Amino acid sequence: MTSVLSTVEDTRGFGAALAELLRPGDLVVLAGPLGAGKTALAQGIGAGLGVRGDVTSPTFVIARVHKPDPARGGRVPLVHVDAYRLGAVPDPRAEVDDLDLDAGVDESVTVVEWGEGLVEQLVDAYLEVRIDRRDDESRVVDLIPHGGDWAARLASLPETAGSAR
Repeated sequence: MTSVLSTVEDTRGFGAALAELLRPGDLVVLAGPLGAGKTALAQGIGAGLGVRGDVTSPTFVIARVHKPDPARGGRVPLVHVDAYRLGAVPDPRAEVDDLDLDAGVDESVTVVEWGEGLVEQLVDAYLEVRIDRRDDESRVVDLIPHGGDWAARLASLPETAGSAR
């Protein structure tokens, strides 16, 4: 499933729409080059989940937990991970294991930027989101289901979530 998003705000809105499909135990792996919009999409997911505080890039702390905010309709925690700095060792998956992400994966939605090839083993099924930025600053977002019921859930994503599907 492919969507074209014209602005950063559209990217956040797409993330909020995607959040409606998410539930505890879900893993979302965000892939794309620097500046593609991975953090903006994560911000939209956080807004859609109704979490407390601002969702910012966790590049230097590697992972942040955002608790649900009942005043914002929060329903599930968001674990936001940036694996960009991981991988300076022979087996970067060992660094992921050290983060102990699987301890909370059943109760949270886990969104991992730069997690390709590092975090997929945490769950049996996950959603891969590939984001590419065009020269005109628009983004092309591809949603790639990996197992489970992801394909069925994605089929229910509203047409308004992106300009092309």
